[in-house]
Amino acid sequence: MHIGIDVGGTFTDAVLMDKGLVKAVAKIPTSRDLLTSLLQALDAVMQGVGGEQVERVVFSTTLITNMIAEKKYDPVGLILIPGPGLDIGLFRFPGEVRVVQGAIDYRGREIIPLNMEEVDRVADDLAARGYRKVAVVGKFSCRNYLHEKKVAERIQRRFPEWKLELGHQVAGQLNFPRRVVSTYLTCATREKYRFFVQSVQEAIGQRGIRGKIFILKADGGTLPLEGSQEVPMETIFSGPAASTLGVQALLPPGETAVVVDIGGTTTDLALILSGQPLLASKGAKVDDMFTHVRALAVKSVPVGGDSVVERVGRDIILYSERLGPPYCLGGPMPTPTDALRVLGLTKLGDPERARQAMNLLGAPLGLSPEGVAERIIRQVVETVVEEIENMFSSWEQEPAYRVWEVLQKKKVRPGTVVGVGGGAPGFISQIAARLGCSPVIPPYAPVANAIGAAVARPTIQITLRADTEQGYYTVNEEGFQGQLDDPAFNEEKALNLAKRWLAWRANRYGLENSVQEVELLRKEVFNMVRDWVTVGRLIDITIQTPRGILYHVGGGRERGVEE
Repeated sequence: MHIGIDVGGTFTDAVLMDKGLVKAVAKIPTSRDLLTSLLQALDAVMQGVGGEQVERVVFSTTLITNMIAEKKYDPVGLILIPGPGLDIGLFRFPGEVRVVQGAIDYRGREIIPLNMEEVDRVADDLAARGYRKVAVVGKFSCRNYLHEKKVAERIQRRFPEWKLELGHQVAGQLNFPRRVVSTYLTCATREKYRFFVQSVQEAIGQRGIRGKIFILKADGGTLPLEGSQEVPMETIFSGPAASTLGVQALLPPGETAVVVDIGGTTTDLALILSGQPLLASKGAKVDDMFTHVRALAVKSVPVGGDSVVERVGRDIILYSERLGPPYCLGGPMPTPTDALRVLGLTKLGDPERARQAMNLLGAPLGLSPEGVAERIIRQVVETVVEEIENMFSSWEQEPAYRVWEVLQKKKVRPGTVVGVGGGAPGFISQIAARLGCSPVIPPYAPVANAIGAAVARPTIQITLRADTEQGYYTVNEEGFQGQLDDPAFNEEKALNLAKRWLAWRANRYGLENSVQEVELLRKEVFNMVRDWVTVGRLIDITIQTPRGILYHVGGGRERGVEE
C-alpha cells in the first residue's frame, strides 16, 4: 500500500492507495503544531492498516511555496562577488545586497584577491541592520569556490550564530543570477524545511511505518526525505507538482488540460499536454526571477479561499495573504470562502457567520450579502483568469509546447480546465467560461494533491563532477570523492560512471528495478586550456531515474471525505 500526504497551508490531505484504488482519504486542518496534523491525517487513512503494510509514503507540501509567495520568511542578506564587468544594478535581486571585490575567472583561476577588510565592513553593516541569515555567491564559484569559502569562514569566526548559504553548494551550474536567487531562497527556507522534515520523521516513527519515505520535487520526481534537507529548494513547487500529477492520474491517459488547484492560501496553475505535464525549460520562476530548480511549468498565485477581503472606502479589496480560517469557520476576517457559502457554492462553515462577514463588507455600501459575495467571486475569477492568460504566453514559449502544437498541426490552446482543491467547485465553472473552455472536476478533486504524491514514480538522482586534470571525481549526493585512473576519461565515460552510481544508490533504496532508463537532467563540459593546449576537462552530469506516475486511479474508495 502507498500513502500520499500533501501538507498545505490550510489543510493536510492524505490518501491510502492499493494497486491504483483509492482506499481511504482524509482532509485535516493544518495546525501550527505540524506533527499533530500529520498524525491525524495518518490515523484517518490507516484505520485497520498496520504500519508494516505501508510500502511507501510520499509527501508534498506547499509550505515552502506559501512562505515565499507571502514573503513570510526571515530577512536574508546577500554578499555577492560578481567580479569586474558585471553591473549588479541591472538585476533585481531579492534582499539587501552587498558587493565585495574579488574575482575568479571562468577557468576557476583567482584573478583578483579578496579584500578581507571589505568583507568585515559588509558583515558589520548587515549585522547592524539585524541580519542573521546571509547568502554568499561568487560569479564563477561553480568553477572554484575559494572566495565563497573564505568569506564564509571570515564571517563565521566573527558571527558564529549566523546561518550561511554558499552558492556553489546550492547550485553547481553556471548562470550567476539564477544561482543568486536559488541561494537566497535556500537560506530563507532551510530552517523551516528542516522543522517540516523532523515533524514528518517523528510522525512516521510514531505510527510504525517502515516503508520508504520520499518528498515530491518541483519537477514531479521524488527525493528520499532524509537527503532532501540538503536541497530544500527542490521542493519549492512540490504542492503544484502534486496537483499536476494528481490530475494526470485522475484523467484518462492522453488528455490535454489546464490544471487549476484552488487551495486556501494559493491557486496553483499547470498544464498537461497529451497526458504529460509540461516541464519549464528555464527552471522554476519565483517573483519573475528564474532559479536553478528544475520544475514543471507551474505558477502559484497568492490568492485562495482563505485570502483576506477588506473594504477600503467604496472598494472591496482582495489581498494576497491569509490570516487564518474563513469567518464562517471561526476566522478573524471575511474571505472568498465566506462568499461561496453565502451563494450556496460550498457547504463549509456556518452560513450565518458567512452572511455576517458579507454584511461587514457590504452594509456601508448598501450592498446585500449576495451582492458582495458575487463581487468577491468575480474578483477571484478575474485574478486567476488573468494569471492563466499570462501563463499561456509563457507556456507557448516552451519547446515541449511548440512540439505539441506541431503534432496537432495547428496553433491551438487546451480546451479543458480541470479544477481540483477545496475551492474548485465554487470557482472553476466561471474560470472555464471566461477562458472559453469546458470545466471538469474529477473524482477525489479535494485531495488531488495527495493522490499525485501517492502515485508519483519514485526517483533517485546522482550529480557527478569530474576534473580530469586533477584526476578525481565527486558524487554530491553521497559526499564521495574518488580517483580517476583513466587518462582518456571523457563525457561518455562520465555518464557511464554516473549510471553505475545511480544503480548503486537505487539498490540501496530498494529501487533497483527503476534504473532500466535514466533521465539526463544536466550536462556541462568545460575544457581547461593552458598555452593553447587542452590539459583537462571539467565534466558535470546530473541524471535521475525517470519521472512520471505509477498508475492511473480507479475507484474502490472505502472511507473518507465526500468527493
